[in-house]
Amino acid sequence: MPGKVPLLLLSLLSWFGTSHCCLQDPASAYRFTGAVCRLTYPAAVVLNEKTTKVIEAAFQHARYPSMKGEKSLLFIGKVMYGLDNLEIHNLSIGQSAFELHPGEGIAMEISNVSAVFKGSIQYGYGSWLVNFGHSVDFEIDSQIDLGINPKLYCGDGKVAADTADCYLNFHKLRLHLQGDKEPNWLKKLFTDFITLTVKLVIKGQICKEINKAANILADFIQDTAEQFLTDGDISVDIGIAAAPVITANYIESYHKGLTKYNNKVAVINESVFQPSHLTEDRMIYFWISDQFLNPMLKAAHQDGRFQLNVSGEELTTLLRTNLSTAMPELIRKCLLDSASPELRLWSSSVPHLNSSTSGTTVWVQASGQLHCEGQGTPVLFFQTDMAVDITTSYVNKKVLLQGHPTEISAFRAELPLQDQQRHDEALEFLKEAVVKVGTPKVLSVLGVELTRLLDKQGLYQFDLFNPEVLPRDGFVVIQMDFGFPHHLLVEFLKRTLQ
Repeated sequence: MPGKVPLLLLSLLSWFGTSHCCLQDPASAYRFTGAVCRLTYPAAVVLNEKTTKVIEAAFQHARYPSMKGEKSLLFIGKVMYGLDNLEIHNLSIGQSAFELHPGEGIAMEISNVSAVFKGSIQYGYGSWLVNFGHSVDFEIDSQIDLGINPKLYCGDGKVAADTADCYLNFHKLRLHLQGDKEPNWLKKLFTDFITLTVKLVIKGQICKEINKAANILADFIQDTAEQFLTDGDISVDIGIAAAPVITANYIESYHKGLTKYNNKVAVINESVFQPSHLTEDRMIYFWISDQFLNPMLKAAHQDGRFQLNVSGEELTTLLRTNLSTAMPELIRKCLLDSASPELRLWSSSVPHLNSSTSGTTVWVQASGQLHCEGQGTPVLFFQTDMAVDITTSYVNKKVLLQGHPTEISAFRAELPLQDQQRHDEALEFLKEAVVKVGTPKVLSVLGVELTRLLDKQGLYQFDLFNPEVLPRDGFVVIQMDFGFPHHLLVEFLKRTLQ
């Protein structure tokens, strides 16, 4: 039966949103691809280690239907029986293994599943069944190997899987009737009944429950991903652009990466992705196109996210730090004579980002106003077009942005009429302040705000090892190793077992 994503081995691929269609040929979808996720074999090993927890949940949560049958026996006549209240106890799982089959799917083997099934058997002889029914409790010791061979495909814009190829091999299935009064022929009859019937029922219910668990897991990861990629009125559609690709060394999925804001959706149709852009040395890779990032910058600008107010002692300290140009009198007077001077900064044009092997450059028009206490009109207004080279890192669960302006142009300043003769002096001071003070301060605050946003979305709960952000020509690669977040597994199992 079709399922969304089978077990934890595929869970990371369902961290992405929905869409309505995808192309069958991945190569033809590259230019529409805003983001790519490559999960390598070592990452799959880590996820597979958690698979047993999901399998345990599937076994324990399965509900087995009552079963009825009848058989004619020599000298006794017709014997009718029913099996009720089948439950599982003492479950243990040996180990889980998997293989990636290029172009096909994933082969998963869960071996040495040991469990005891308990229930009761109702039985009667001929017409005695109506008036003289009998009941006996039983236990079934079992030793089972479980195999799943999901096939990945594009289903409703998601990474989906067909889990129909699910099978159970019973190495042991032993019936124990409670008490010593039951005749041997009865035990043999019910043993045959268990052998022929219960195997099929257990198989059907376990495979059904595994498919159900996979659906719940996919929905759970999906909900988590949608929350992670949404903040306020800004969200991202990361529905897949093509069916995922499986090689012997990795699973790769292709996502649209379309920013949504104010009922408008971005368009990506000139992406430059090629599989050679990613390697196989790390556990997980995210390939992110500039065409994905720039609409996000535009939405953030339109949503008023790029604004910064600095006031009081913090502002005074900033403008007195490491500046060689003399501070203009109107600025000095504002800082010293005002109890709460305030500098207001904002992006006055949509920022534009360009990635290359030499780094990431952002072009933006920045504006600023200096306000003194008690004055509604700013004593100073300035505006400049600038390009800033930025490097990004994630260290100790914090986003760090470092950079410096490489180009400042069209710099203009507006001063009060009585200070116009000091225009050039103020301009030189402001240019130096923008380079040495303003840019580092803005990047520092942006790093703090990005960290706050990522913490709000729960990234701090993940164990990320040596994450790297690598700018390339027209895209950025984020690569890292990781440990599967235990809290997500716990939350998922709680939801599954509710």
